[in-house]
Amino acid sequence: MNTFDSPLTALKRGNWFKLICGASYQHLPAIRNLTLAYTLAGADCIDVAADPAVITATTQALNQAESLGKQAQTLGFGYRYRPWLMVSLNDGEDPHFRKAQFEATACPDSCWRPCETVCPTGAIAFSQIKSGVIDELCYGCGRCIPICPANLISARSYVFRPDEMLPLVLQTGIDALEIHTQVGRERDFQRLWNSIQPHLEKLKLVSISCPDGDDVVEYLKTLSEMITPLNCPLIWQTDGRPMSGDIGAGTTLASVKLCQKILVANLPGYVQLAGGTNDYTIAKLKSLGLLQSTVQSPVINAVFPNPDRPTQTIGGKRKRLRSINSSHRVAGVAYGSYARVLLSPIWEKLESLSTPEINMGTFDQDEIITRKHQPLIQENMFTLVETSHCGSRLETNPELLWQAVGKASTLVSQIKSVISE
Repeated sequence: MNTFDSPLTALKRGNWFKLICGASYQHLPAIRNLTLAYTLAGADCIDVAADPAVITATTQALNQAESLGKQAQTLGFGYRYRPWLMVSLNDGEDPHFRKAQFEATACPDSCWRPCETVCPTGAIAFSQIKSGVIDELCYGCGRCIPICPANLISARSYVFRPDEMLPLVLQTGIDALEIHTQVGRERDFQRLWNSIQPHLEKLKLVSISCPDGDDVVEYLKTLSEMITPLNCPLIWQTDGRPMSGDIGAGTTLASVKLCQKILVANLPGYVQLAGGTNDYTIAKLKSLGLLQSTVQSPVINAVFPNPDRPTQTIGGKRKRLRSINSSHRVAGVAYGSYARVLLSPIWEKLESLSTPEINMGTFDQDEIITRKHQPLIQENMFTLVETSHCGSRLETNPELLWQAVGKASTLVSQIKSVISE
């Protein structure tokens, strides 16, 4: 392990990987397991809700990952250091900071309940134990709202209260803050920033996340002036199509196009994609020459290939932006819904286990651990945890643990293969 490696090094190299657990996602076992798997796979940052219980669960997973780090490296996984822990805040109403809600007793008996089917986290249930929205599982994607035949589902939004929560959150030892904002919220952003400023010396990183919109570049330039000078690194997160990466390949296009627009603006700081990122994102960035190790001809660098060349509204008219200078490259990619869904088969297996027996038999084709690793896993099985009993904690089942890390590695390794020249 290179002792000089760190999350900041990854930002500078352009191979930064951030896991987004969800600004509204509060299911502690899932957050803990996601954090553990992606940390051992080599993630640089874990982004969670500004909830002390969530932060505690995430910290526990990071501590567990440190104890398993050497074994992960022996197995060929990407763990190199402890990732930074980030929490997300909002300066106003935002789709990342909401929960679905409805009265389950009002649901007609004849309804075929498409909301239950479309929910990516199983946050909607109809049973004798619980009917309605399971709050801690809902991360606010909103897919259930338009699909309800009876129009019973709505969203309950909330805004972070810095005076009440910020001191409590900072006491937990977080490394970074992310502010979610939207075009036109200069005053709201300034109010939140005024609350954050006294605590900046405790932070290693600040991130500003914003979706696309008319005059988005001018808005971000205004924010840049507000926060200058800043004594820590800054990330501009291009939130292309929020919470959609698991829907299909095309969702990544919105984030890539917004990324192009922000890179051209040459704002101080790093640019990182989010919002619709998935298994196709890195390939798309490579094809456009937006990764630091990508080498393209001067002709390709000079003009964006249509239809991907970004536009911006200037003076009420849509205009093509100038090309990106060859020194302007993406610093990293954040993955949310796609990263979570990728590991859902592992969680289903973990939940289905009800006996302490661990089957070290054959692995199916989706499981990354190969047979050559099995002797090492068997040899160290009972050194990982105090008991071999299978429960909600991923590390209690070494077989599923390393399967999960392997799955996570298929995503993390895409950006980690990018090395600055």
